Amino acid sequence: MKTALLSNSDTLASVTADWDWNVSGTNERLLQEINVKLQFNLLDEPLIRTRLVAGGEPRSYSLPGLLAALAHDEVRDFRALRPHQRHPWHAFLVQLAAISLHNVGTDEPFDDEQAWKAALLTLTPEHPDGAAWCLVTPCDQPAFMQAPVPEGKVSTWKNELRAADELDMLVTSKNHDLKAARIRQAGVDDWIMALVSLQTQEGFLGQGNYGISRMNGGFASRPAVGVVPNGHWGARWRRDVRKLMANRADIVEQQGLQERNGLALLWLQSWDGNASQAFASLDPFYIEICRRIRLICSDDGATIHAVTTGTKVARIEAKTRNGITGDPWTPIDVAAEKALTIGAEGFHYRLAAELLFGSKFRSPPAQVIHADDGDEGLVILTQGVTRGQGKTEGYHERRVPVSRTVRKLLLQKQTDRLARVAGERIHAIGQIRSVLWTALAALFDQGADNDKFSDSAKDKATTFVKVFEQGEDAQFFNNLNEEIESSEPNNVHLQWLLAMADRAEAILIKAFDAGPQSCEQRYRARSAALSRFHGGLRNSKALPVLADHFRKSASDKELNHEPA
Repeated sequence: MKTALLSNSDTLASVTADWDWNVSGTNERLLQEINVKLQFNLLDEPLIRTRLVAGGEPRSYSLPGLLAALAHDEVRDFRALRPHQRHPWHAFLVQLAAISLHNVGTDEPFDDEQAWKAALLTLTPEHPDGAAWCLVTPCDQPAFMQAPVPEGKVSTWKNELRAADELDMLVTSKNHDLKAARIRQAGVDDWIMALVSLQTQEGFLGQGNYGISRMNGGFASRPAVGVVPNGHWGARWRRDVRKLMANRADIVEQQGLQERNGLALLWLQSWDGNASQAFASLDPFYIEICRRIRLICSDDGATIHAVTTGTKVARIEAKTRNGITGDPWTPIDVAAEKALTIGAEGFHYRLAAELLFGSKFRSPPAQVIHADDGDEGLVILTQGVTRGQGKTEGYHERRVPVSRTVRKLLLQKQTDRLARVAGERIHAIGQIRSVLWTALAALFDQGADNDKFSDSAKDKATTFVKVFEQGEDAQFFNNLNEEIESSEPNNVHLQWLLAMADRAEAILIKAFDAGPQSCEQRYRARSAALSRFHGGLRNSKALPVLADHFRKSASDKELNHEPA
């Protein structure tokens, strides 16, 4: 076989002379490199599968066609898009549109596919054949989200990935979160989504695998907070494109970036993995890559796989910035001077309330409500993947409905009332949580009359209390909106407290089945738990509003000669 190949081509013979014929994967890859051609051109081919708003009809688009469809708000969802990829994909589409529009000198998104194609091509003047928008190209040329390889070959790259989700940024624990390497019969857009996800939201994953600039450290995350107007994918996309264009000058000034001729698409430049790109050289809307990756296609064009290799440095030199890069969706911790990093609890009600109404974080441009966002159906969307050392701790997404009065107060930047009401509710949940926990611990410790509970009782109490807090978390903002919109907010607040106390008591009673079961211990434990629970609700220091209500109710019953 070797002799036959050598006799067919002197060039091929010179390339293959030093092959190790026992490494079949490497040989196959090098053969594929020799006569590689441009494949899967996003500018011309309908590679991105969607479902339309009208009837859920499936339709595939090229990248310019998709941007035009978004301008008309025709797209309901993307068939290949996984939940944790939603924000990276949205951000990519918004940033790409904003870069293109600024480059051609207009502020308004095009509604025509050919106009978008022409605008995208102006971003890659050195590649008029569209190579920079193809998934597969000769490795010394850029490919979509893949930097050119200055060495001119990838046959020495050892890490080979056959499934699209292997390329993605998720790290799962023993396949418990998501099964790994499932997408082996991948569509082309599965690879597109995985590329965008990895290159724009991945963090540090061991030596040679560095993360993006738009997060506070390698083990942090790229969180997103933004307003979602009434409509579909295109409505939010169009809104955010406009917000980026309106904030361009501020981002340039605040971050020290380039107003003109900054590097916007980082996959266009060759990268050998030994040097980082200076942050100050970038466009304010830059779309980054963080890993050296190349996609390779089989000879018959039926399958794609990826090869990767490590680097000695991060792609962008931004370590000292702590994630403060001008990302339009990332809140900034003002005192700590660093980007928000979400923990394992995600956007729980306490953090969400602080992000929306508090002063700890500086809101990103996409989160700021404007008059042209509409009066009805506004939602503030929070998204992010919690990362850790060599693991992920879940994808977190929360939609906070914005009522009319809340919208008005946010629009006028009058958040004191919102922060006060939210703070009172957070405090009340914490107090009832504490009362419930003490009652549960007493139950599981056989009615102990002191607060020195056993570790087992504490653990069981904590398990049941989590159920209570998760329930309050789920309805926190709906309940808050009801109080804000009411003409009798004090009464609404009291009714909420009473309902919450009832929900907490229901959890306590349900826990009776897990408590002591022998006759004497059972009655003593249950009696002690209920006594602690109701006594805690009537503690004027902990819950003054509830305590005052119960005191007045008892007084009224005595006056009416009713049993208390």
